[in-house]
Amino acid sequence: MSEESESIYSLQFVLVCLSSFLFSASFNMLIPELPSYLTSLGGAEYKGLIIALFTLTAGISRPFSGKLTDTVGRIPVMAIGSLVCFFCGFLYPILTTIAGFLFLRLIHGFSTGFKPTATAAYVADLIPLNRWGEAMGIHGIFFSTGMAIGPAIGSWITSHFSINILFYCSSFFALLSIVILMNMKETLSAKERFQFGHLKLNRKDIIDPRALPAAIVTFLTYISYGSILTVISDWSKHLGVTNKGLFFMVFTLASLIIRFLAGKASDRYGRVIILKVSIVLLSLSLLFIAFANSAFSLMMASALYGVSTGMLSPGISAWTVDLSHPKERGKAMATMYIALEAGIGLGALLAGWLFINDLQMIPLIFYCCAAFAITALLYLQFIYPNRKLLTENL
Repeated sequence: MSEESESIYSLQFVLVCLSSFLFSASFNMLIPELPSYLTSLGGAEYKGLIIALFTLTAGISRPFSGKLTDTVGRIPVMAIGSLVCFFCGFLYPILTTIAGFLFLRLIHGFSTGFKPTATAAYVADLIPLNRWGEAMGIHGIFFSTGMAIGPAIGSWITSHFSINILFYCSSFFALLSIVILMNMKETLSAKERFQFGHLKLNRKDIIDPRALPAAIVTFLTYISYGSILTVISDWSKHLGVTNKGLFFMVFTLASLIIRFLAGKASDRYGRVIILKVSIVLLSLSLLFIAFANSAFSLMMASALYGVSTGMLSPGISAWTVDLSHPKERGKAMATMYIALEAGIGLGALLAGWLFINDLQMIPLIFYCCAAFAITALLYLQFIYPNRKLLTENL
């Protein structure tokens, strides 16, 4: 049976997708409620730090998670990410000061610093090279479904019960993710027993130069996501959207089917052409969000944003694997995710700095995000083709 016709839907692939779904739902169900929660604690001026602190530790932990993924194993690193979500859910109701909340956001960021890095390497281990884009797209459907239903469920739980019940539910979802991981088989053949020496990094352990083109595009395009996480709840409320998680649900659902199709298209036509199309759509969606003047127009912009990110995410993930060395996939994915966290963090800080509870500033925020996205398109069009670092299948 050829690699093209062989099914990629093995039990291990299904399990890692289910674990990612639960992990994604666990931390995303908190996002739409945290700005209001921080305001209730008296920290409205710190809204930009909700995402920025989370992404800071996520980015800092990427080199460690990348090295551990390539040495200790994929599954232990995935488990660390889910465990952080599990414990943080129980600590939010206990640390109820502004400083305590911000400290927890800092700690919570380790979760996405570890699990997605190891997950991407695990999927690449399972799937034939010529179907990486398709596999990343399918895995992205599960992760994105968690992103879609998480915020909607989170808003519903908070409105019908309490914010503390929401935190406990987040922990429960993370626990289920861990249970699934315990039933998965390790794919790293030459794994090592953990030693504290594994946490010692040198310069070569931090960044994979092969993955820098993917990292640059990731950084420039994910600035918009950090801004959305910071201000979209206020923008939605201003335009008459009652459920704060609805924007996230619409854009994530819109990305589901396109992820599968875009992943397969990137396998066939190449990563760069798919990325260029997705960035054009991303730029348009950000302008439409800025121009939105009703709940309906905002939801339409959200759907277009979902289509663009549904094309962008699996394409970048597969491109990163393409550019990497087989023995350093963890480091390559960590490099790309460092850029992702840096982009999200910068977007959150930019939005928080410009916004300061002034709704008239929100369109300007998204104009800036569109400008960054267009810069990524210019990089792919004019700078990347002149690099010597090219893969054979692009």
